[in-house]
Parts: sequence; structure tokens; C-alpha cells
Amino acid sequence: MTISVIHLTGLAIGYLLTLFATAWLAEKNLLPRQLVRHPLIYTLSLGVYASAWAFYGSVGLAHQYGYGFLAIYLGISGAFLLAPVLLYPLLELTRTHQLASLADLFAFRFRSTAAGTLTTLGLLLCTLPLLALQIQAVADTAQLLTGSPVQENIALVFCLIITLFSILFGARHIATREKHQGVVFAMAFESLLKLLAILAVAGWLLYQLFDGPAGLQQWLSDNKAILQQLQQPMQDGQWRVLLLLFFAAVIVMPHMFHMAFTENLKPRSLVSASWGLPLFLLLLSLPIPLILWAGLKLGVTTEPQYFAIGLGLALNNETLALLSFMGGMSAASGVIIVCTIALSGMVLNHLILPVYQPPATGNIYGWLKWTRRLLIAAIILASFVVYLLLGSTHQLSSLGVVSFAGGLQFLPGVMALLYWPKANRNGFMAGTLTGLLIWAYSMLLPTLGLATRLPLSDLGLDYLSAEDSWQQATALAIIANSLVFALVSLLSSTRQEEQISRQTCLVNRSRLPESRRLQAGSPHEFAFALSKPLGSITAQREVQRALSDLQLPMDESRPFALRRLRDRIEANLSGLLGPGVARDLVSSFLPYQNAAANYVTEDIHFIENRLEDYRSRLTGLAAELDAVRRHHRQTLHNLPLGVCALSREAEITLWNLAMENLTGIGAARVLGSPLESIDAPWRDLLVSFSQGTENRLHKKRLHSSFQSRWLNLHKAAIAEPGAPGDSGMVLLVEDITENRQLEDQLIHAQRLASLGRLAAGVAHEIGNPVTGIACLAQIIQEERTSDEELQEISGQIIEQTRRITRIVQSMMGFSRSGQPHDNSHEALCWLEVCKDAVNLLSLNTDAQSVEFRNLCQPDHWIKGDPQRLSQVVVNLLGNARDASPPGGLILMATRAGRDWVELSITDQGSGIAPEHQSQLFEPFFTTKDPGEGTGLGLAMAYSIVREHQGDIRVTSPLPDTPGGTRFCIRLPRSLPAPDTPG
Repeated sequence: MTISVIHLTGLAIGYLLTLFATAWLAEKNLLPRQLVRHPLIYTLSLGVYASAWAFYGSVGLAHQYGYGFLAIYLGISGAFLLAPVLLYPLLELTRTHQLASLADLFAFRFRSTAAGTLTTLGLLLCTLPLLALQIQAVADTAQLLTGSPVQENIALVFCLIITLFSILFGARHIATREKHQGVVFAMAFESLLKLLAILAVAGWLLYQLFDGPAGLQQWLSDNKAILQQLQQPMQDGQWRVLLLLFFAAVIVMPHMFHMAFTENLKPRSLVSASWGLPLFLLLLSLPIPLILWAGLKLGVTTEPQYFAIGLGLALNNETLALLSFMGGMSAASGVIIVCTIALSGMVLNHLILPVYQPPATGNIYGWLKWTRRLLIAAIILASFVVYLLLGSTHQLSSLGVVSFAGGLQFLPGVMALLYWPKANRNGFMAGTLTGLLIWAYSMLLPTLGLATRLPLSDLGLDYLSAEDSWQQATALAIIANSLVFALVSLLSSTRQEEQISRQTCLVNRSRLPESRRLQAGSPHEFAFALSKPLGSITAQREVQRALSDLQLPMDESRPFALRRLRDRIEANLSGLLGPGVARDLVSSFLPYQNAAANYVTEDIHFIENRLEDYRSRLTGLAAELDAVRRHHRQTLHNLPLGVCALSREAEITLWNLAMENLTGIGAARVLGSPLESIDAPWRDLLVSFSQGTENRLHKKRLHSSFQSRWLNLHKAAIAEPGAPGDSGMVLLVEDITENRQLEDQLIHAQRLASLGRLAAGVAHEIGNPVTGIACLAQIIQEERTSDEELQEISGQIIEQTRRITRIVQSMMGFSRSGQPHDNSHEALCWLEVCKDAVNLLSLNTDAQSVEFRNLCQPDHWIKGDPQRLSQVVVNLLGNARDASPPGGLILMATRAGRDWVELSITDQGSGIAPEHQSQLFEPFFTTKDPGEGTGLGLAMAYSIVREHQGDIRVTSPLPDTPGGTRFCIRLPRSLPAPDTPG
């Protein structure tokens, strides 16, 4: 059975067009977002690991090593089972610092462009055989199906279509650095297709060729030799090396690193992949023994690696053959697409940009996009050339082992990056170069036909065609690599740049940004500085992008926020230009002010942010320590004293709630800012106190436009993280304004009391001469004289002395209020009480002029102490006068019920604020300025009214008026005095 070339070519083009369509639909958001970003899609996209070598070559590996072929799937499954300690830290690094490849990761960790260059060249060399393997698998299976020598033509067409796909969908988001969700969705579709294809082939073989599981069991019982051969274990060395090769593949091979980390849309998807990918690989591995047994049963003449194709030919089943071809081509296309996308980025960032950078006057984004597209085409062309150089003389499994063994040489670097702080650039370069040279000399060159025999044959290291030499060469390369890496790292010094960056990469440790000032003081200055290497448009766009990522305003000026902005710009440029170029660019054009400082402190804001981000991940002792930290932090935040902590650079690291309420300055506005940037008058006070020699200030008065405050201030030195000695400072601010006001009010009350006693004494002494004057006037009046004018004058004298007597008696009664008194109450008329109070208040000629209007009814009588009730009315009338405008009207009126009489005093003032009304009758509460009121009058009035079994209430503002206040006193009603007329 043969299939026409045109038919096969059309089928291949149709599949690739379908791949185009799925990617285009996902890229244009024409598919449901929930579907495109579902964790299952990410898990299936990682199935790109199962290339044509795994699809076809695993059958050949099973024929050669029996169940040892499972190492292909168990190795990478083990890596995903160790995701919490291996994959999660790498994902966090790549996402935080925009690292798109393994070369970016090493260049970032070792602060070395050379490290990125070596990684790029090494991965390029070890990936080309893998890409050539994919092309060979498609070409060989096409030749088997067509029966014509058209391998090279099929391979060329296949490469052209794959190049077009990679260019269109793999280099689209240069400017925005978004994920290529179209590529991810297409790789998920490719993985699902090859899984369904191989399961369909296995299902057909099981039920059509073996007549179901029972028939398969019978055939295996009849052919025990075949089953024994399959069960014969591999040599221990081969098994361990294979497991290590495929364990490392997920983090060192470009296509796996790209799909696992660079194209990860949601970090939580890695949780699903940690069990989903092993399940996918288990399903993919189940058909392998069945295909092998079917090929052995039918005596298929093709190589074991192509049994899936040969079975269809032997059974003359076109559908079976085409399913196998489509599954293999799907696996091959996925690897080539992702590998070329990943390698093009590495070559651009680490081979081209360090040597030549695009001019700032042009469109940098466009230049980068088209350069990367040309690199994609060049890498696929190089793969095609390697395929032509290799021909079809090598087993797929052999080429796969060569490729994965080369990638294995970067595993020591990855493990050291995460777990060994003493690793440095020199050790990485020496160890990796040693491992790559041994690998290339013992495996790559013989595979390419450039060597046939090694001088290391005395050690048993023949080139790869020898059956067992590959594991010896791989073991020698990785052991030599690790030893040289460790020795050189221990014997050489580590640069300061590496000491800083290693804190970021080590698991459970993060680099704490330096708490130093930048020369640029605003985002506008950032854009201006970056316009020199990037151009004004690109620089503005990158600064805006970083501000948007951090949700910072364009007028941001806080040093802490500017340091975060600088780090974010470097991370974003790292994703665009590579970490080496980005680091050099940012260091040159956005430098720190004190670059020559002996030490730099660690940014406490970054510590807080990181702990908040990791809060849900902390367990055990770390979680308990974080709980204690949060408790202490909350204690400081809610402390009733104002707390302001300063760093060595006088930047504010703590501004608690009491400080916010005291100053009116929000913490979000000042955290990370210099102390001298806060608002006046607090700036002058705190700056002078922090720089002064005194550790405490008592009763310091702070003048402001709204209210003056009295403060106690304290300060103490504190140790700052990463700084020697006590380099920071904490300021405590205590508001004693209320205490000072109470002191002033008490002093004023004491003065008033003294004045009252003096007034009482003066009033008592005035009484004697007034009595004498009244007696003389009465004598004159009693003399019977005809002088009418004299009689009139004497009568006026007597009337005025009576008025003086009434005033003196009122003053005497008022002065005795609050002193011990008896409970002998008498009947009182509100009209007379109010009249006496008005007479007493009229003595103060300095008070503002108001009109007192007494509308009390003469028949409204109460029973009470005349002196104390007079004091109540005087206080209320005095307050009403003080609250009234000049010329205002104060009304006194009464109304009565059956058992009560109510006096109301109404003014036309501005009213009393609602928040003050609940405190009106509390002692020492006053809305007047210190020295103008004691806060005792209303409290005493309330006490006196309650003693008389009455009630006092306030209404303010009055209904239907813009202001005004009314006090109402309700007391029990009484009958008039017996001697009252009428």
C-alpha cells in the first residue's frame, strides 16, 4: 500500500492550516477566554515535550531496552512532582524579572553577558540535532507512506510552513510583551491530537489485531520470550542516566522552559500541571508496548521506531497509517515551533544586542520584531541543513539522547542558582564549558560524522554508535561539569553584583532593593534619561508601562516608589532586550546618587510587600513568626501615640494611624518619602527635632492655621536592616492639647472663683453706705417741706438705692451658689427671676449690645431656690448673649401645663454643632477659646435643674431658621406666694 505524494502533502498542509486557525482564533480572542486560559490548556501545551522522538523513537527504545523506555516519561514526571521546590521558584523569578529563557536566567543571576552568550550557544548546538530529528521523522515517514524518495522535498515544504507559523504567531507581542496565547492554544491542540492519534492506533490494534485484552494475553503467553525480553531491566547506569536526562529536560531544553515558564498565563496552572502532565504522559506511554508487540507479531519490516507506520502498511490500512503519520507530524511541528521561538529570543538578546543595538531615532519595537522573525527563519534553515548533513543514518533515539545530554550540562547551573549561594560566574562558565566540550567531543561530533574514534577509548568512551558509550559520555560530562563548577566557585571571588543578585534567585530568599536615592527625581526625568538610548517615544512608553504595572501616578516623587519604578523598568526592558543589556542601560542612565557608599541598607518597604505576597505560602515556624510580626505591626499602627520611623536616609518607613489623625497627612502619601517632604508646619518641627541633639521635648507648642497644639516629642535610635549600628530613628509624638486646655480652664475657673468671692465682699460692703444714703433720703422726704423739687429728688434717691440693694442681693445670691445650701424652697415667678437676671447682666457694659425681651407670664410660678435658679438663668442668658450677633434679640418666654411650667430662652446665634450637643452638659466642655469660658456653667445649670426635679434640653438649630438655639427648663408648677396680689 502506498499513498500519493499529493494526497500526503495536502493532508499535511491541511493539518498545519488547522494549527494556524486554532492559533489565530485564540490570538484574536474569538474563543471563550475561560477556555483559552483554562489550566487544562496549559497542561496540554506542555505535552510539546513528547516530540516525534517520543512518539516514534520510544518504540525503538522499548525494543532495545524494554520497559526502560518509561524513563522518557518518568523523568519529566518526577520534575513536575517536585514542582514546589524546583519549578515554582523558577516561575517566580521569570515572572518577576521578565526572564524569557534559560540564558536570561543565567545572565541575570551571574550578572554576566558572557554567561548568557555561553548558554545561548550551548543550547543552540544541543537543540539543532533535536530539530533535525523532527524533520527526519516527518521526511522518513512520508517516504515510507509514499514509497518514493521525496524526503527532502517533504522536509523542505514542512520547514517552510513551520517557519511561516512561527513568524506569524511567535514574534507578535514585542512591544507589549504579552504571552502568545495563540501559540499556547495551538500546542495544546497539537498535544491532544497526537494523544488521540496514538490511542486510536493502540485501540485498533488491541481489538482488531489481538481480538481484545484476552487475545493479547494469550499471544503474550504463547510468546514468552518476547515478554521476557521486554521485562529485562536496563543496566543500572543507563536507567539512572536516562532518568536524569529527562528530569532535566523540563528546565534546560528551550521548548520546555518556554512553555513551562515564559508562556505561563496563570501561575496557579502549574499546580494542575504537576499532576496533569504525568497523567498525560502515562496515557501517551500506554500504547508503546502494544505497538511494539503488534509489529513483532506481524513481522513488520520497517525499523522498530517506525512500527506505527509499518503496521498500517503491513495491514494495508490507510487510516491506521495516516493516523500514525498525523500524530508524528503533530509532535514534530510543535517542538520546532516552540524551540525556534525560544532560541530566536536568546540569540537576539545574547548574541546580537550586546554587539549591536538599534538606533534610538528609529522604531525599536519594529526592528526587534523583524530581527527576531529573521532569526526564526535562520534557525529553521540551520536545522534543515543539519538534517541534510545527518541524512537518515541515525536512530531517532540516538539523536534525542545527544540533544538531551547537551542540555543536561546546564542543570548544575540551575540547581546552584536556586540552592548554592557560593556559586559564581567563573564557576558556572568553567563548569558548563567543560561539560559542553566533553559532550561535543564524545557525542555531537561523532554524530555529525566529524569523528569516528575518540582518544578516550581506553576509558571505554567510544562514539555514540557503540551500544553503551552514550551513558558513559553523559556521566563523564556532567560529573566533570559539576566538579569544575564547584572548585572554581570556591576558589574564585564573587563580584559584588553577583552577591546582590544571588539573594533574588536563592529559594526562600529575596534580594532586598537598595535604600538609596536616585539621581532622577520623577518619572518625567526617567523618561528624559532613557530617551538617549531608547528614543523619546520608546522611553515614554516604557515608563508609562512600568507606572501602569505598579499603579503609580505620573507625578510620583517618593524615593521608595522611584526605586520600584527603576526595578520595574529594568525587568520590562529585560523582557525586551535581555537582562544584560537592560541592566547596563538602566545602570548607566538611571544611576544612584551615592554610588560609592560603603554599604547600602535594605528597603524595609520591599520586605513588607514580599511578606504580604508570601503570607498564604508561609507554614510552620515561618507562619508563626509572620503572625508575631503582624501583631507587633498592628500594635504600632493602633498605638494612641504618633509613631514615625525613619531610615538612614531620613525616609519615612512607618507612619501610624495616630500620626495620620494628628497631622492630617495620610500614610500612603508619605511612606517612602523624605521627612522634609511632608507638609508644614509638621515638616519644620519634626525635621528640626530629628536633627537636634535633644531626645525629648515637653509642652512644645505647634502653631497652625486651624488650631494650635501642645505636644510632647521623644526620639530614639534604631537598627536598620543591612546597616551597621543604629542608623535609623523612631519619633514619638504625644498630643497633650486637651490636657493643656483643661489646665488653662482650671486656672481660669480658680481666678473666677476668687473674683466671685471678692465681688461678694465688695457687694456686702456697698450695702452699708447704700443703707445710710437711703436713710438720709427718707429723713429728707419725711420732713414736711414745701420744696417739691427736693421731695422728688429724695424719692429718686430712695428708688435708686432700692435698685442698688436688689442688684447687690442678686450678686450675693449668685456668689453663694455652689456653696452648701439648705433645701428650703419658696414659690418663685419666672418673670421676676428673669428680670433679676437681666438686671445683673446689664452691669457688664463691655459685653456686646443685645435686646432682652421678657415674655414670661406673671402667673407661671414654680417652687425652688431663688439664688440657684437665678444662677441657671444668668448662665443661659450670658451664653445666649455671647452667641448672638450685635443687636440680636434674646427671648424669654414661658408656657405651662397642669403640673409643670417651662421657661424657654431663645437666641439668634449660629447654633451648636450636632457633634457637640451630646457633650454640652459635661464639666469643662466648652466651644469657646481658652480664657473665655470654663466649661462649668452648663454643667452646674444641669445639676441645679436636676436637683429641682426638673429637666433641661437644647434645640439647635431651630426649625425653619438658618441657626439659633433654644434652651428649655421644665420644673414642677407651684401656687403663687400667699402675699402676692390678686
